[in-house]
Amino acid sequence: MPTKKYYCSFYGLMSGISGYLKKNLKGHVVKTTEDLLTISNIDKKTEILGVNCASPVNKEIMDALPKLKLIVALTTGYDHIDLKEAKKREIPVCNVPIYGESTVAQHTMALILALSRNIYTSGKRVKEGSFDFEGLRGFDLKDKTIGVVGTGHIGKHFIEMLQGFYTNIIAYDKFPDEKIAKKFKFSYVTLDKLLRTSDVISLHLPLFADTHHIINKKSIQKMKKGAYIINTARGGLIESEALLWGLETGHIAGAGLDVLEDEEMILNPEKLLWEEKHGEIIRHTLMNNVLIDHPKTIITPHNAFNSNESVIRIIDTTVENIEAFLGGNTKNNVT
Repeated sequence: MPTKKYYCSFYGLMSGISGYLKKNLKGHVVKTTEDLLTISNIDKKTEILGVNCASPVNKEIMDALPKLKLIVALTTGYDHIDLKEAKKREIPVCNVPIYGESTVAQHTMALILALSRNIYTSGKRVKEGSFDFEGLRGFDLKDKTIGVVGTGHIGKHFIEMLQGFYTNIIAYDKFPDEKIAKKFKFSYVTLDKLLRTSDVISLHLPLFADTHHIINKKSIQKMKKGAYIINTARGGLIESEALLWGLETGHIAGAGLDVLEDEEMILNPEKLLWEEKHGEIIRHTLMNNVLIDHPKTIITPHNAFNSNESVIRIIDTTVENIEAFLGGNTKNNVT
């Protein structure tokens, strides 16, 4: 590692991991906090900035960091970072492309099983003193059609897990992998066909302009009535108001969500005071609160990635990205 000391600031860092990160970046100044990055807690001395997906890095943030040389996303997704602005300033943005494919796929499977067998309601009922199974009848995954939207690393792992549940698997991806389709005996179909024929739909897409609100009122109307939807990818893939409409009308039987639209406002509601799209974000926040309390949803706090093994892989890759940059050979650069 180069002898020059760099000033590194990490925001939204997972609890209990700070010591491991500092040990692996020995020789540099490393400041860490579990708080999300805001303009009010920014450290102007920062040369290397590390953030999770709940900390937007926009022009205002970059303007406040005159010494910034590198941004490291502690995530696979990087839609929270203004790549155009970073590129204009010649600041590389490096992500962690592979870290939790098995971990997130397992969480996806857990949400499906929890919905299909009423696990949350069943456990809650017993803890409240009732050992009655009336009204808790679930459904078997065997012979059900599971539609997988996005067959990247996580989608492929999820499809592999489904092999043991005797399901019928169909998938949609802009770039089909026919080799993996042949291996796991599933077929690629159009998005419309997947929506029409799936009993359970699971989303495994990055959030870009063309995937934003890929699940909206029109797409929900195309779904088989009584379908379930799972999202462990990005909250913005689903239009919150449309999902609520689907649940209220019974078009969607249930939803298992690890992510919500504008979910960072749940952690930092004070940010509403200075957001430009004030009205829109207030609406999303209200919808999120209704979805969280809805009897047909199971919602977890963006926790799908959060296993011991996955977190260590995130930190290890982040350190590798920093070391590569300092050595003049940028790695996992997405700008």
